Amino acid sequence: MVAMVDENLLALTKKILEKYRLCDCCIGRLFARLYPKKDRKQIGKEIREKISLKKTSEEKCWLCEGICKDFDYLADLAIEKIREYEFETFLVGSIVDDEILEKEKLLQDLMEAKFSESIKLEINREVAERIGKRFGRKISIKNPDVTIVVDTRFYHVSFQVRSVYIYGRYLKFVRGIPQTKWPCRVCRGRGCRRCGYTGKMYETSVEELIAKKALEIFDATDEAFHGSGREDIDALMLGDGRPFVLEIKNPKKRNVDLKMLEKRINNFAKGKVEVRGLAYVDKNKIVELKKAKHLKTYKVSIIADEPLDEEKLKEATQLLQGKIIKQATPLRVLHRRADLERERKIIECKVEEIEDNKATLIITAEAGTYIKELISGDQGRTKPSLSEILNTNCRVEQLDVIEIKGE
Repeated sequence: MVAMVDENLLALTKKILEKYRLCDCCIGRLFARLYPKKDRKQIGKEIREKISLKKTSEEKCWLCEGICKDFDYLADLAIEKIREYEFETFLVGSIVDDEILEKEKLLQDLMEAKFSESIKLEINREVAERIGKRFGRKISIKNPDVTIVVDTRFYHVSFQVRSVYIYGRYLKFVRGIPQTKWPCRVCRGRGCRRCGYTGKMYETSVEELIAKKALEIFDATDEAFHGSGREDIDALMLGDGRPFVLEIKNPKKRNVDLKMLEKRINNFAKGKVEVRGLAYVDKNKIVELKKAKHLKTYKVSIIADEPLDEEKLKEATQLLQGKIIKQATPLRVLHRRADLERERKIIECKVEEIEDNKATLIITAEAGTYIKELISGDQGRTKPSLSEILNTNCRVEQLDVIEIKGE
């Protein structure tokens, strides 16, 4: 086997190993690239015998200090940690003491690092192979369900579990609840008298109503809610619903029947929120969702300071239809958003109903259009607006999102 190693390299190896006593495993790693399919310990044994050196035990090894004898033990530690988790694929990483890595670098420099393999790579491979065999799971470098980190400094194992991502659409049937959790502005989520020690501005949210049952069923520790835009707190979300992705963090279970989950969520949130079309997706779906620019259709109930003339109102809505409007950040959200001016196109604007100083409009606009300000003008920050065209103050009394197009 050692025929591939020339005499000059063997002589250099003997000289180095007479000074730095290594176990067979660590010797073998110095030549690992010459024999990639061969066990490192066996390579080391044959090299050592070829240059007539006595065997050094792993415990007395100058380099690994006994780590190489503990691959089985480290694998057992990892299995005990991850036993409660459902997963199909995994990857092992390792942390090694800096002093050992410095020693390894010294040896590699002396050997000119032509054929060596790092101790971290060997730990990762050897521990992973043992876990795979004993636990019946597959090693995966790309996107593993579980990443196991073996810390050989303290013989401690930690792990990261890949999130589960669930796509769906939600409908909101009540006003007064936000899409996501709002921390209390006073205590910033810690809990105070102002928020009744809940840490929240609002009792519940679309996110919480959807996530509660998901966290229970996936046996997970946390979640994140990613919506395709958001409706106002006082707006309903109707039609086919708003696309969202629910990220389930640190789940112990991964293979949940989503039809069953859908029923559980809808029973729990009945009358407030409903989800539809739940499906497993990957993380890229969040990016896709955030980049999407869906047209949105609204049913808008408005009220004016004076009775509305039907013909004038219809003319005003015709003027807005197809118009590109300019909107500065609304005064109502200026405290939390940058003061920017944006252009948005109004695709459709028509009168559905009118009575005295009240009317109902159907408006389709580009994503990111502030509909309330399209009606009110927001003290001139939206131009043109319905109030400006009619020359009378109008405001939104009620707003419903009835369709999100384009997906």
